[in-house]
Amino acid sequence: MRKSIATVSLSGPLSEKLTAIATAGFDGVEIFENDLLAGPLSPEEVRLRCADLGLSIDLYQPFRDFEAVPAELLARNLRRAERKFAVMERLGADLLLVCSSVAPQAADDDALAAEQLHRLAERAERHGIRIAYEALAWGRHVDTYDHAWRIVELAGHPALGTCLDSFHILSRGSDPTGIANIPGEKIFFLQLADAPLMAMDVLQWSRHHRCFPGQGGFDVAGLVAAAVQAGYRGPLSLEVFNDVFRQAGAASTAVDAMRSLLLLEESAGLAALPAPAVPSGFAFAELTAADSEPLRTVLGTLGFARRGRHTSKPVELWEQGEARILLNTGRAARRTVPSLAAIGLETPDPAHAARRAEALLAPVVPRRRAPQDAPLDAVAAPDATELFFCRTGSPDHPSWTGDFADVPLFDAPEPAVGINRIDHIALTQPWHQFDEASLFYRSVLGLEADESLDLADPYGLLRSRAVAGADGGVRIALNIAPQPGEEDSRAQHIALETDDVIATARRVRERGAGLLPIPANYYDDLDARYELDPRTLDSLRELGILYDRDGDGEFFHCYTATVGRVFFELVQRTGGYRGYGAQNATVRLAAQHTFTHSA
Repeated sequence: MRKSIATVSLSGPLSEKLTAIATAGFDGVEIFENDLLAGPLSPEEVRLRCADLGLSIDLYQPFRDFEAVPAELLARNLRRAERKFAVMERLGADLLLVCSSVAPQAADDDALAAEQLHRLAERAERHGIRIAYEALAWGRHVDTYDHAWRIVELAGHPALGTCLDSFHILSRGSDPTGIANIPGEKIFFLQLADAPLMAMDVLQWSRHHRCFPGQGGFDVAGLVAAAVQAGYRGPLSLEVFNDVFRQAGAASTAVDAMRSLLLLEESAGLAALPAPAVPSGFAFAELTAADSEPLRTVLGTLGFARRGRHTSKPVELWEQGEARILLNTGRAARRTVPSLAAIGLETPDPAHAARRAEALLAPVVPRRRAPQDAPLDAVAAPDATELFFCRTGSPDHPSWTGDFADVPLFDAPEPAVGINRIDHIALTQPWHQFDEASLFYRSVLGLEADESLDLADPYGLLRSRAVAGADGGVRIALNIAPQPGEEDSRAQHIALETDDVIATARRVRERGAGLLPIPANYYDDLDARYELDPRTLDSLRELGILYDRDGDGEFFHCYTATVGRVFFELVQRTGGYRGYGAQNATVRLAAQHTFTHSA
């Protein structure tokens, strides 16, 4: 189906919005009146600009507080409408959105509303314009889509139809199955937005917290499917009011918007994409730094052995069990301090995974590859983390590990400490890309998202959401820093799984690794909350190991000191525990601040 977006959904001046919308691949645009009024371009110039960009102008909006008013106010409203029709003719727009009235003068009289909307439609038709009547969720008398449709049906004019808006419908808990009662040709327009489920005034909810489909808690796909089944054949159009989007770059927001529509079409059964190739585990995590010696020291104390060097790039492979760390030591390292730059994902069909990623607008990572190097498909996540699709050790697929010369660089590497594999990876997101990142990992990789959590930080709140495969083979925690701009100074971390975290932590500490000290108060509280074996509690206290438990199992975890922007977590899961010890995050964050400022 054709895809459109309201200019109010993006930041910046109208000309920049239109360029971003066209570049992202949209077919059309809703011109929001404020964007036109605040810009220097005339309606004719906007029309030409849209034509040059290949965009149709699908809707002009909004026209407010028109219907069910006294006669003298109706006359003024009709005069106002004529002025809007003139502007629309100059724009080349032929559909006007009319919102249900919130004016105190509006009467609770469907017959009067229908009569006046009929008169408006008559005038619009003379200009070649149609009217799409929409129920605002906070409308004075008309606040549901079925009520708006009854008035449109009563008015009975061919130039008058209804506009369905997913936010206005789903925020009130209305049942979208009733859309089947509306003839498809009378659904003139379909506006789409999602939103997190919140207990707040619906107007404030709408004005500040809408998001793109798939980023909230509404069943937008079900509503779209109902509208299409009813016969709607117009564009799928996004209309999102969001404080974060208004401050983010228009280009990246437009791509995020298009990705949400592509996923929405797939979810609603309207279009097919390459199916997700859900990763089964982590092939590697790549760290990059200009001065990599501190990372080599930490990896050595964690029991990793340096197994080889890439045959054509300044990259080292460090390994323990199935946990692999790549250390990029070349001049191409993008950051001066140690940082997490890339993730390798064990994928059943790397080429298929790459096709889905590209279909969902993930940018392909250009890769300098020598003739003998194994082919590796890679795309960039919204925060620029590179994702490589791998099949390590597969007999029918070239393994990336073959690119590393199997030459030991240490005569006597430190013994392993019991680390088996990478359990999860935590990535700090730019403050304006948190919802985009969640949708990206869900849609591109087929991971499932947990609920978003707000975690207390000594200097604010840290928002976090985990995405994971159903089997837990891949877990990624997405975090956002408390303040805009802080993401560049916030640490990423790699969690390493062990079967016995107490024994592993003791070996690591004996080698001189700086494990994060945890205050004694934490263990006093832990003793009060859980009846742990006293010897176990003493070991946890001694080693700075945190503890959590749910109905399925237990979680033990501790942390190394931070090097640059990177630290490591040692974790042990028992039973079916699937979480991340979120209730301990406040303690960990406070301990990191204390340790950093005292070092």
